[in-house]
Amino acid sequence: MLLEGLIVPLFAVGLGAPQFASGVDLVEVYATVTDARGEPVAGLTAADFEVSEDGVAERITVFAPGEFPLSVVVAIDRSFSMSGERLALAKRAAVAFIQALRDEDEVTVVAIGSEIETVTPPTPARDAVRTPWEVIGPWGTTPLYDATVKAIDLVHGRRGRRALLLLSDGDDRGSDTKAADLIDLARRSDVLVYPVALAKHRPPIFAELAGVTGGRSLFVTDPKRLDDALVGLARELRVQYLIGYAPAENAGRRPGWHAIDVRVHRPNLRVRARDGYVGR
Repeated sequence: MLLEGLIVPLFAVGLGAPQFASGVDLVEVYATVTDARGEPVAGLTAADFEVSEDGVAERITVFAPGEFPLSVVVAIDRSFSMSGERLALAKRAAVAFIQALRDEDEVTVVAIGSEIETVTPPTPARDAVRTPWEVIGPWGTTPLYDATVKAIDLVHGRRGRRALLLLSDGDDRGSDTKAADLIDLARRSDVLVYPVALAKHRPPIFAELAGVTGGRSLFVTDPKRLDDALVGLARELRVQYLIGYAPAENAGRRPGWHAIDVRVHRPNLRVRARDGYVGR
């Protein structure tokens, strides 16, 4: 990785909590930039960005555009409320998403019913397309919040960038996890969460999950456009920016929550990134 033209030998890519490189606390943030049409924007430089922590402007010391290793969990809600066309659409769209990833990206496929079942363990995307989708049939109710926590845990320890694609109608039934606790865990996890609502309305918690993690919530009213939407999401995941900075006065060593704000200087562009981290 490049540190303004210099090689950084001890840079751990993809670990979102503050890392230690050459004796410096380094905070890493993956940022997605889109234009007015929602298309990912490539070709930006460090000078196009500004980052602040707890309201204090920080100097960007690490910047890298391009494609980075990706580990993604594809979680499909298989509960009885998803049976029929919804489940068929979810599985078809999941195939389109995986096919649009890089061959070497790592994919785990899980089915969510009354419990979470791993259908395909961590596998290169080129092989994950051969997931036995037919075994994901309607079954059980959906403790959706509990299942989302487990899905985040599955991907949290993987390499590189971590992401969760959640395909569900958004109905939670019987979770022990409260909505506020799920949001808090997602915020601390450094996993990009992309919830896709297969329902008449987008559950508010889907937008919250995406917002606090730097992901994006999708709500497609026309089922025929779902495949295209997820292909676009896969393309977005291939064009991201890695931004690193050392917090002023070693702020990262202070325990507690530290808010991050990433902005881009160019007009009509939108940037998404995680909104903070927990200091050590």
